[in-house]
Amino acid sequence: MNDGLLVVDKPAGWTSHDVVARVRRLARTRRVGHAGTLDPMATGVLVLGIGRATRLLGHVAAGDKAYTATVRLGAATTTDDAEGEEVSRAPAAHLTLDEVRAAALPLTGEIAQVPSTVSAIKVDGERAYAVARSGREVALAARPVTVAEFALSDPRVVGEYLDLEASVVCSSGTYVRALARDLGAALGVGGHLTALRRTRVGPWTLDAARTLEQLEEELVVLPLADAVARAFPRRDVDAGAAARVRVGARLPVAGLPSPYGVFGPGGEVLALAEERDGRSAYLAVFAAQG
Repeated sequence: MNDGLLVVDKPAGWTSHDVVARVRRLARTRRVGHAGTLDPMATGVLVLGIGRATRLLGHVAAGDKAYTATVRLGAATTTDDAEGEEVSRAPAAHLTLDEVRAAALPLTGEIAQVPSTVSAIKVDGERAYAVARSGREVALAARPVTVAEFALSDPRVVGEYLDLEASVVCSSGTYVRALARDLGAALGVGGHLTALRRTRVGPWTLDAARTLEQLEEELVVLPLADAVARAFPRRDVDAGAAARVRVGARLPVAGLPSPYGVFGPGGEVLALAEERDGRSAYLAVFAAQG
């Protein structure tokens, strides 16, 4: 088994777990996980970890993300995307691009966003989508997120709808579906997504992504050390410090942004660490003693 990261271009109609199941078969191990769920309708960058690299996934998922999307104004749906049932409709073809962009401004920067009702957030121990699909009411609290970019362009009138292309750069935990919903609500016409493609997760872009068909032909895994070096700042230590890391002994601070990778004198990755209370603290130790 090769420990490392795999960047998949997820196809439409697949859940993130479907992709994990396929890669488990290809890699011949159950130790596979993903960083940051993509809805079945969505396509694009899905980062998977194999073996020890699964311990990186929570930290990879915490990075910012970029998307392209198609926003349809003129209707709201139960899921805030095209897979849900329409719950309201209002003519939107009269809206100008300037009006839409003005309504999008309050949805950028540091905002409080109510997640989409059909989401994986837990409500009293149950996933919100399970509660919603059972017919029970879902009340989700607003959460702080950062939307660095919500750019809208290429307006197209489709009957009474107005479709626009959106480019979004946002923090982890942001729902692009909810941006479409809230934009439509601000304009009084309702809104939802008809397409969503994730183009980046942290440093991992579509350029590095492979389709499932390509992975069937050749399972290309980025080795663990290379993955850590690319995704996080790097701290190189000597043999004595490496021996301490192997047994979990903390090191003096190095003044690096956290988290960072700790590498031994031979270039092997030893741990993922952060600095806390004047010492290093390990988020994951990859190299055992000896």
